[in-house]
Amino acid sequence: MPAALVLLAAGSGTRVGAATNKVLLPLDGSDDPASSALVLSLRTALEVPDVRRVVLVVRSGDEEAVATVAQPLLGEREVAMVAGGATRHASEQAALAVLRADIEAGMIDVVAIHDTARPLAGLELYGAVIEAAREHGGAIPAAPLTHLSTRDLRPVEGALVGVQTPQAFKAATLLAAYTRAAADGFDGTDTGAVLERYDPDVRIVAVPSTPLNLKVTFADDLQAVKALLA
Repeated sequence: MPAALVLLAAGSGTRVGAATNKVLLPLDGSDDPASSALVLSLRTALEVPDVRRVVLVVRSGDEEAVATVAQPLLGEREVAMVAGGATRHASEQAALAVLRADIEAGMIDVVAIHDTARPLAGLELYGAVIEAAREHGGAIPAAPLTHLSTRDLRPVEGALVGVQTPQAFKAATLLAAYTRAAADGFDGTDTGAVLERYDPDVRIVAVPSTPLNLKVTFADDLQAVKALLA
């Protein structure tokens, strides 16, 4: 059974220091948004095998700009575009509303959710989290965190990891949790928090990743991605 992919692109450029959505900023030194994080993420998503639906969640007001850069990538593929909300939870809820009919009909078994601000996530990582979610219920990429210390500069002992996206979950389980969250007015900080609250028995496993799957949050992150792509 095929999966569905949700690409989150409803953020802003505030912490990057840009007036526009950070995922539309060019990453090749030009002024062309065709080299943006959004385009790179969408291009990869469209290459993931055995995917039935792709949903692109955008910031209200960005629809035209996103459509302009996304359309040349699509060919005969269809990508659903939906306006996101004020929070990550609201944006995921909007995407699941688009996918609800297919999930309830049993046409999608796994939903993978990815931040387009992580443009370097590759096909191998997508495949790994989707297969792990099929086997266990949920999967989250995790990369080792090193050289950590406390506020008083004492080394932090133990194997700590940073969580990333794409994250994948069994579709019916995810939809049921978000449906209950909507009824309760609950707004989770992330997908895992919603599942932990409404389906604590679901098993979510860590899939090995690397720090190279970085997220563009600040201006330095933008420069790091540009350097890696170069």
